Amino acid sequence: MVRPIEAPEKVHPAFEWLRSEKIESLNLVVEEYRHRKTGAQYLHLAADNPENVFLVAFRTVPMDSTGVAHILEHTALCGSKHYPVRDPFFMMIRRSLNTFMNAFTSSDWTAYPFASQNRKDFNNLLDVYLDAAFFSRLDELDFAQEGHRIEFEETGNSESDLVYKGVVFNEMKGAMSSTISTLWQRLTEHLFPTTTYHYNSGGEPADIPSLSYDELKEFYQSHYHPSNAVFMTYGDIPAVEHQARFEERALAQFDRLEKVIEVKDEQRYSAPLVVEDSYALDESESGGDKTHIVLGWLLGKSMDSMELMRAHLLSSVLLDNGASPLRHALETTKLAAAPSPLCGLEDSNREMSFMCGVEGSKPENAEAVEKLILGVLQDVADNGVPQEMVEAVLHQLELNQREIKGDGYPYGLQLILEGLSPAIHRGDPVALLNLDPVLEQLRGEIKDPDFIKRLTRQLLLDNPHRVRLTMSPDMTLSQKREQEEHEKLQQLKAKLSDEEKQQLIQQAKDLAKRQQEEDDPEVLPKVGLEDVPVTMPIPKHESIDVGGFPAAFYPQGTNGLVYQQYVADLPGLDDELLQVLPYYTRCL
Repeated sequence: MVRPIEAPEKVHPAFEWLRSEKIESLNLVVEEYRHRKTGAQYLHLAADNPENVFLVAFRTVPMDSTGVAHILEHTALCGSKHYPVRDPFFMMIRRSLNTFMNAFTSSDWTAYPFASQNRKDFNNLLDVYLDAAFFSRLDELDFAQEGHRIEFEETGNSESDLVYKGVVFNEMKGAMSSTISTLWQRLTEHLFPTTTYHYNSGGEPADIPSLSYDELKEFYQSHYHPSNAVFMTYGDIPAVEHQARFEERALAQFDRLEKVIEVKDEQRYSAPLVVEDSYALDESESGGDKTHIVLGWLLGKSMDSMELMRAHLLSSVLLDNGASPLRHALETTKLAAAPSPLCGLEDSNREMSFMCGVEGSKPENAEAVEKLILGVLQDVADNGVPQEMVEAVLHQLELNQREIKGDGYPYGLQLILEGLSPAIHRGDPVALLNLDPVLEQLRGEIKDPDFIKRLTRQLLLDNPHRVRLTMSPDMTLSQKREQEEHEKLQQLKAKLSDEEKQQLIQQAKDLAKRQQEEDDPEVLPKVGLEDVPVTMPIPKHESIDVGGFPAAFYPQGTNGLVYQQYVADLPGLDDELLQVLPYYTRCL
């Protein structure tokens, strides 16, 4: 349940309060503000939790595969105006009590989050992060180190071959050597023919070297601007304190940027598309059928909570387990070895996509695999599925959606990331955080026995924006790419003047010198022993009695779920049992 509440008592004059809404199931209040001067969006999740979280995200929508957003994420963390050290990010890890520090590049946003339970430490990190995001030095040597550069294979020898180097260049070479990464990239390339998702946001190794230093700086100026930013915080520090620091450390120095950066809706196909492509496979891995055949559909907007949950429901009904109709067909067909790892719903982009298919097949099976998949969907559309299956899937979906989990991320950061995508696409983050109304509507909709039938037709069978991708192995592709890269570098070398060769040698020397320099860590803020509390705070709890047994109740906003843990003493082990226990342990 969402309950509108009044404005907070204090709001910084640089910010305009837009709304405050309490989400009962999460036991928090979402406060939304707008920076008057720049239009920056600020969302504060006010909660009675001392682990405070900060995130600033930028809409980054590259229209090529040079990896500009990815390289910028790396380079922005290589020193800033007030903290001119080569690696402030790593150095702060050792000067901080943080519970989380990182940076992310997604397909359409870049974010810089951190968390800390210590208020002084939180403000120290906030100062460093704001400076890195809005006043990065973007040194050309850092671009060469983090992005790409060419060097002579033998240091100082201009007669030796040229080679490409760079952190992101090498990282993406490794990433795109993965078959599944290649499969995903090629499928989305065709599902999204005109928008930013058509391109590899991490960077294609063949395209990364074409990114210039000036292009990186221009991207930074247009994208890393408060007018294109979303600020999000979580915890018990009042929003007005954050606002004052945002304004003082960064926002006051900017004017509004009139350019609106956004992802447009994709142009829809009027008929399905058939694509054949190949992926690199080493000769040592040859043998057997290794073709991937995948179908992908473009669906509705991920910011629409009802569309999102309906798509999740249908995907789960079709693919959740071996009894699901589509999963069963893909697992038992003789046309392939197994279902594709891509099977399922992708909801991280502005518009969702649904994928299914097989791996371990042959190219000539593509049409038969497509016929198999469409046949299963037609059967579901005609005959439906058992009602108890739909109810069980919705129950499991509700548990999965309600449970706040995130691979070791702080609780507050998990919530922030849930609301980030709709905020980036100028949707309503509260609607994605508050699931109760959506789930309640969905419970009513599934009572109609024709609901799944209609949904299957609407989202899949009657949806012409479909791609069939057949990816076959090519044992010569890696060698071809290496040869193309070698020839490109040979051509570059042939055009270099003696002066340009010396410039490359000097750049390598300058970069090596910069990498060996020791920065003064005292430039950065830190916490000391005096800032560390002597005792650890005990979470708020109540002592209660449950059936005559002592228990502790910890009130938390757990999105409607109740967690129970039982702790009991085990009886002592006698000597005879201790003697045979190692034997049973080995057997297990």
